[in-house]
Amino acid sequence: MIRKLRIQFIVLAMLSLLLLLTVIVTGMNLLNYRSVVNDADEVLSIISQNRGVFPNMEGGQGPGGRHPHGMSPELPYESRYFSVLLGDDGTVIRVDTSRIASVDSSRAEKYARAVEQKTSEKGFFEQFRYIKSYEDNGVRISFLDCGRSLDAYNNFLLISIVMAAAGFFVVFFVIVFFSGRFIRPIAESYEKQKHFITDAGHEIKTPLTIISANTDLLEMDIGSNECLDEIKQQAKRLTGLTNDLVSLARMEESKQALPMIEFPVSEVVQEAVAPFNAPAQAQNKQLVCNIQPMLSMKGNDQAISQLVSLLLDNALKYSPEGGVISLELVRQGKHLVLSVCNPTLEEIFPDQLPHVFDRFYRSDPSRNSQTGGHGIGLSIAKAIVTAHDGKISAETKDGHTFIITAVFSAS
Repeated sequence: MIRKLRIQFIVLAMLSLLLLLTVIVTGMNLLNYRSVVNDADEVLSIISQNRGVFPNMEGGQGPGGRHPHGMSPELPYESRYFSVLLGDDGTVIRVDTSRIASVDSSRAEKYARAVEQKTSEKGFFEQFRYIKSYEDNGVRISFLDCGRSLDAYNNFLLISIVMAAAGFFVVFFVIVFFSGRFIRPIAESYEKQKHFITDAGHEIKTPLTIISANTDLLEMDIGSNECLDEIKQQAKRLTGLTNDLVSLARMEESKQALPMIEFPVSEVVQEAVAPFNAPAQAQNKQLVCNIQPMLSMKGNDQAISQLVSLLLDNALKYSPEGGVISLELVRQGKHLVLSVCNPTLEEIFPDQLPHVFDRFYRSDPSRNSQTGGHGIGLSIAKAIVTAHDGKISAETKDGHTFIITAVFSAS
């Protein structure tokens, strides 16, 4: 359990870190990309408003040597752009490539015709940002070379991803290294709890044995009466609860506590079912079994036998008179599936299912005295399945059919 808790802690911490890094990296690069687009659109807007060229930058400069439009005087000399004016009938009226060396007139015309087919007024075409502006004699398409800006953006994107990944793995190793210390108090508390349950269980057994023995002596002397019967019944009930708690504590310690061997699980399940035929008939209930023969698995045969007994005992306790209880053991691919199905008197709601394996949980607490159980039988069943690296689950059909399914690896 402690190992599982440590893994869950590491996974949760790393998922939280991954989410945080994803948000940060995505946010920074979106803002960076938006900045590239906005800068390009601002330049193209000025060019399109001046028929494909920059306005006269001489004079009219404000503080800091900047143009009243907010442009740097060096911007026209730093920008690489060209424009194509197309007539209403699609003919090329004018091509201006004087401010770019990498694009000739034919290539500019090709770009313009490709962009003309697009419905968007502005966007990217290869490494060029374009904008359409409508004039009296046609439409002018202005292009701005954003190659350097896009290269800078891509470099920043790559660096941010690499740095985020490096940080992620550094934090991962740090958390893995220190996770043992983080959960040490929980592990110590859990170990103390298990030792307390085991030690207390052994200590309680002695006075319970003495109480039972003295009750038997009193019954021999004064005869049976209601008080003595109640004492014997409650002592027996408390003995059973103590044994179950000790068994559960030992089962949860580790799967290495159980000797695992290859055994014929079909025969073990069949033998475990046999003692329940008589109680089922006495309670006017029908027990139906479908056990696939010749199945085997690696595990502890006594624990699997106890698992079957716990599931059938639970089914008998909570099924109504005349109900049909079914047990099935089959092989499905690489897995063995053990399921027990029984009808219930009280309706079981879906929100109750996640708690049926909790200690002392009962869907109907008022039935404690009627069933005589302690509410930890399914907890022990889950511990047995977990010790065998299996999975156990509960489901309900129509609220009045309860199904427990345990899945194990087949041999």
